[in-house]
Amino acid sequence: MVSDIASLLARSSELSGCSDSPRLDTELLLCHVLGKSRTYLYSWPEYRLLPAEVAGFDALFARRVQGEPIAYLTGRREFWSLSLKVSEATLIPRPETELLVELALALPLGDAALVADLGTGTGAVALALASERPLWQISAVDACPDALALAEHNRRELGFGNVRVFQSDWFSALAGFRFDLVVSNPPYIDEADTHLQQGDVRFEPASALVAADGGFGDLAVIIQNAGEHLNAGGWLLLEHGWQQGDMVRQLMKQAGFLAVTSHSDLAGRERVTVGRNT
Repeated sequence: MVSDIASLLARSSELSGCSDSPRLDTELLLCHVLGKSRTYLYSWPEYRLLPAEVAGFDALFARRVQGEPIAYLTGRREFWSLSLKVSEATLIPRPETELLVELALALPLGDAALVADLGTGTGAVALALASERPLWQISAVDACPDALALAEHNRRELGFGNVRVFQSDWFSALAGFRFDLVVSNPPYIDEADTHLQQGDVRFEPASALVAADGGFGDLAVIIQNAGEHLNAGGWLLLEHGWQQGDMVRQLMKQAGFLAVTSHSDLAGRERVTVGRNT
């Protein structure tokens, strides 16, 4: 059986039933196995893979056919132009979450703002903010030890000294701390949501996806407790489900937040709500 790059790329059609981007997925798996760029694949289509490389590709490709996410297969995901290590312990960073970063960077905050990223996971949001605001002091917290280890790995790999990673179940370990900005992409999916049985989310940890009270449990806890951990005039930014904007706005207003506004992602769906502390 021929095992050159061109013939293996031609197998991408086998992924059409489990992926919206079968060709790209096949390219990424080949790049991972070969340790090469996508440009290399098209520069050397006749390259014949070594038996060990073929075996490695076949094993990963078979797992992708079963629906396992590319990010877990390669162990990497790009977010805000940062290459992050990922694992099954955390949610895979998604492009729509970059809206959270964009909005945070647009806020009228000082050069040395104090920031908390709750439920940091891979550290994606905290590290993206750190890359843009080197003088901000960012606390990246998570309740999951495995997620914290991953976030700390990414912090060290990227070399951001203005981020500290430590364990906290939302605000539980932040008594006495006050911030100018609190950001979070918490679990917000209803446990009865049928989408949990589809696509990549089937393989992601339920603890990073599902929340009680119809998906509002963690959002409500953060909103209700954020005020005592924000400086006067400080900001709260929350990512949420596209149908949850109205309720999140209500919860923020009930908690005393001002200038409460929801912002839509590129698909035109409400994705992030922001409020200012009194």
